[in-house]
Amino acid sequence: MLNIYKTDDRIIREIESFEPGCWIKLTSPTLEECTEISEQFHMDIADVRAALDDEESSRMSLEDDYTLILMDIPMAEVRNNRHTYTTIPLGIIIRKDVLITICSEETAVLRTFVEQRVREFSTKKQMRFTYQIIYNSCMVYQSLLRSIDRKRTEIEERIDQDTEDVDLIDLHELESNLVYFATSLRANGVVLDRLTRYGRLRQYEEDQELLEDVIIENKQAIEMTQIYRDIINGTRELLSTVINNRLNNAMKYLAAITIVMSIPTIISGLWGMNVAGDWMPFSAVPHGFGIICLITLAICVVAWIILRKRKML
Repeated sequence: MLNIYKTDDRIIREIESFEPGCWIKLTSPTLEECTEISEQFHMDIADVRAALDDEESSRMSLEDDYTLILMDIPMAEVRNNRHTYTTIPLGIIIRKDVLITICSEETAVLRTFVEQRVREFSTKKQMRFTYQIIYNSCMVYQSLLRSIDRKRTEIEERIDQDTEDVDLIDLHELESNLVYFATSLRANGVVLDRLTRYGRLRQYEEDQELLEDVIIENKQAIEMTQIYRDIINGTRELLSTVINNRLNNAMKYLAAITIVMSIPTIISGLWGMNVAGDWMPFSAVPHGFGIICLITLAICVVAWIILRKRKML
């Protein structure tokens, strides 16, 4: 999909054709759309389609007439029947007269600009617009990181209740999300470091301050990712310990029950042997069966008390 936008008096509007100072937004573009942009602005089609490759890493490429910036942005997806997060490339091509963004999916990072939820946004100021896109990406990263931490907290609150194996799987998925985030944020940090030395296009006074804010927010997202990974690792170990402890308690309880129940079995087995009745105690005594049952019950109660004192039950 190809959309063209332009701001006039801080109001964004969609236009039909290319104009100087416009923003060309390519979302999951076809080969024909990529070819049209490549021919219209004399760019290598490989650079136009670079962001459509999920395996592309963050980088910055300086060409004669344009600059390509590839950044990883966060994206929601369904993995293993669970709502999880990953990162996908976002391509930003900067020219003196136009800015082009290419992404394989519709993303909240760019949607906020279309919906005009960003203040002091202008498509004519390509560098500031670029920094605002990256800044917005950092904000989305941090928002999703907080969402991941909330999910971890929900799992942690269930530890004292009905903890199941599925909670361990959920924690693994959350940790996988953080691995994707950490890798992408570090790669984005390298690109931001290059942008601090980037002087091809004219930058306004506020641009340098905005770039510094972007770098700070990216570092904060990296720190949040590391902190949440450590916390999730501790939560997973705690969860595994609790599950193992409950299993041990169950086995201990079953072992104690087996010990108590084995007493009647042994006694009944001894008195059930096919030998002469003269040799069996209580065989000729009135109410002998009841006496043996009472003795068996007494032995079971004593065994139960001993096991309770030893905290086996």
